[in-house]
Amino acid sequence: MKRPLPFGWGPWLRRALGAVLTTALGAGMSAAEESSAKSGTVFAELSPAQLAAAPCRLALVLALDVSASVDEGEYALQRDGLAAALRAPDIQRAILNGQGGVALSVFEWSGRQQQAVILPWVLLRDVATLEAAIAAIAQAQRSYSGFPTASGYALGFGAGMLRAAPTCDRQVMDVSGDGINNEGFAPALAYKHFPFDGVTVNGLAVLGPDEGVLQFYRDQILRGPGAFVITAEGFEDFHRAMTLKLFREINDMQVGERAKVETCCG
Repeated sequence: MKRPLPFGWGPWLRRALGAVLTTALGAGMSAAEESSAKSGTVFAELSPAQLAAAPCRLALVLALDVSASVDEGEYALQRDGLAAALRAPDIQRAILNGQGGVALSVFEWSGRQQQAVILPWVLLRDVATLEAAIAAIAQAQRSYSGFPTASGYALGFGAGMLRAAPTCDRQVMDVSGDGINNEGFAPALAYKHFPFDGVTVNGLAVLGPDEGVLQFYRDQILRGPGAFVITAEGFEDFHRAMTLKLFREINDMQVGERAKVETCCG
């Protein structure tokens, strides 16, 4: 049984959810054109029908924090750390050698209306496509700066991205950040009102000045069977943490297989 929203929240929340979902569903096309222009690579190599028909075992959307707590040097460590993680031999083997492809998209998030796709959905089916996706991420320019941390809106945007994803066996959202929600609706409302059926949400908590970030990710971000959080000791540790996280997500590894994860990417 759904509990009623606090007085006066209904119309505001409906407008907010509609705006976030519309933005998310409309972002893919313009982002595809922009990313292609930056990287010199055309991502729309498959038609929508071909993309839908291609075997896919995982649709993975990565959400990167660009809120005011992330300075320019930390942003570079985050962006370059993700690109480097995708270049790791263990990660490339996990992506390319499985049964069915891996669909990947990446967006940046901060305030209520500050979400931007830096990599539209692409099916990583061969080395060339994977290298093109990595190049697009590595060349990304920061979309927003100086805004609060609206994690509920980020989750809503990610839900919209997953609705536009290729049809895959699993859907996973991967949220990275160094702070707790301080603007807009909380993650619980996003999970209640956005389409998250069948979606697993994992977290990468970047430890630093905000002492509550790990507990926030454990209590409010994680969702779905097998959901987990990995910590980074500051953004200098982002590359290592993201590499381990991707290895576990792509291989659909459970807690009992953690030892293999910890030794995967040396």
